[in-house]
Amino acid sequence: MKLFMTVDRNSLLFDNRAGAAGSGETANLGEEPLPQPPSQGSRIASAVLSPAVQLLLRSQVEQVDELKVKIEGSDRQIFSGAIPKVTAAARGAVYKGLHLTEVAIEGCGIRINLGQALKGKPLRLLESVPVAGVLRLSQADLNASLKAPLLADALSEFLLPMLPLTDRELSLKLQNSHLKIEAGLLTLSATILRSGGTQIPLVLRTGLRIASGRELVFEAPEIEVDGELKSSDFNDFKIDFGPEVEIEELILSPGEMVCRGSIRVLP
Repeated sequence: MKLFMTVDRNSLLFDNRAGAAGSGETANLGEEPLPQPPSQGSRIASAVLSPAVQLLLRSQVEQVDELKVKIEGSDRQIFSGAIPKVTAAARGAVYKGLHLTEVAIEGCGIRINLGQALKGKPLRLLESVPVAGVLRLSQADLNASLKAPLLADALSEFLLPMLPLTDRELSLKLQNSHLKIEAGLLTLSATILRSGGTQIPLVLRTGLRIASGRELVFEAPEIEVDGELKSSDFNDFKIDFGPEVEIEELILSPGEMVCRGSIRVLP
């Protein structure tokens, strides 16, 4: 499934007024604003299903500044449990401590247990769904996310075994982590706190490129520990996101990261 959305810095997703990404307003994540529901569209979708999905999504996040959900399809299709298309866009969402600056997604060919849901059963997918999307992360939101245990622990578990530390130090955690996003480059600054209380500064500079649809690879990485450049096994190191993920584009530009791709959501 190919992604239909690209980053358009000349218009806004939510109100379609002119504005730039760096102006404090929302950059559009689609080639054009989300279309308005057709006048003869599904009453079930507009009156019942769209608000229910929006309420469900809001219940899954700790915070969201703005959220829009649009469900397309006729009453007959939806009553049968088939939804041709769902689009959703959010700004300022926080999920398990992860700050998502902007996200826009589209899912097609969705089958749900609507008949059971109308009788009080939980709404669920009957088949896997390919979902395409665009995610924008500002540098500020990415650094706010580094404070979340979910990302902080994952970063420590991923990075520390590759550093020139003794075996007894491999359980240490990184502290005071900070990421800087530049054109094509990520710089991570952090501190390793040794058991005796000594603090060791750590700096990692690396590019990222797509190795395959499901893999990212570190490009020309450099790691500096306590002011000294160290050799490491980072060259050609790949991050594998699994067979359900398809990364189509990753853009690192000053102050923000944009990722475009798709994921197959399983029932």
